[in-house]
Amino acid sequence: MQKRTILVTGGAGFIGSHVVRLLVNKYPDYTIINYDKLTYAGNLENLRDVEGKSNYQFVRGDILDMELLLSVFKKHNVDSVIHLAAESHVDRSLHNPDEFALTNIIGTIRLLKTAQTAWNENYKDKIFYHISTDEVYGSIATGYFTEETPLDPRSPYSASKASSDHFVLAFNNSYGLPTRISRCSNNYGPFHFPEKLIPLMINNIIQNKPLPVYGKGENIRDWLYVEDHAKAIDAIFHKGKSGEIYNIGGNNEWKNIDLVKMLCHILDKKIGKS
Repeated sequence: MQKRTILVTGGAGFIGSHVVRLLVNKYPDYTIINYDKLTYAGNLENLRDVEGKSNYQFVRGDILDMELLLSVFKKHNVDSVIHLAAESHVDRSLHNPDEFALTNIIGTIRLLKTAQTAWNENYKDKIFYHISTDEVYGSIATGYFTEETPLDPRSPYSASKASSDHFVLAFNNSYGLPTRISRCSNNYGPFHFPEKLIPLMINNIIQNKPLPVYGKGENIRDWLYVEDHAKAIDAIFHKGKSGEIYNIGGNNEWKNIDLVKMLCHILDKKIGKS
């Protein structure tokens, strides 16, 4: 297997930290560079167990900073990118869509341009892998999204991710940059940021706080365990094809209200409530 130097953007975040841990431990001959701005959602505590590994390095940086990005590419001879850095909360995007457009769209473009410049159009054995979301498909009444489902983003967040997807595909078509994209359903698991549905409900149940559920809680989400998602990213990185899009789901659909009721039932037992 070819030795690689992989730049993982957003590697200190929820999903990113699981991807970094998997790659560092599974591929000791690879060099894994965690490039993260360390905003509110990034936490190096998530990676204390790998920070001493010889094949792991951390660089604090913004994907908008092309000068720093290019220096990292050249210094470490980066040949692959797994791009997870993004503003990723729907509710936050409703209050500050500009920030989502700047990070998710412009940041992705600058990362694409950096790879294009650093690799100097010598794309043999290079990989630019962009992690997206099934939010770009909008909502679905029955059945499942497929890779051919038309995009129908319903929030500033999903609109920014759909746009970044299009730019990744455009760099593949226009310049031959070897790209791949995956779109995942809702992740859950260790190190989940507390504003997200499952950890928010768990914390509120424990603290006897109200459980805010949108509407009647009839919205359906597919839930994907984050370590399974990391394994899927590993598989797509190594076996995927340039220019392709891959959906990653958990085949684990729940109405929000049913999920909250289940969490109440489990936690009531654990903390001794009747």
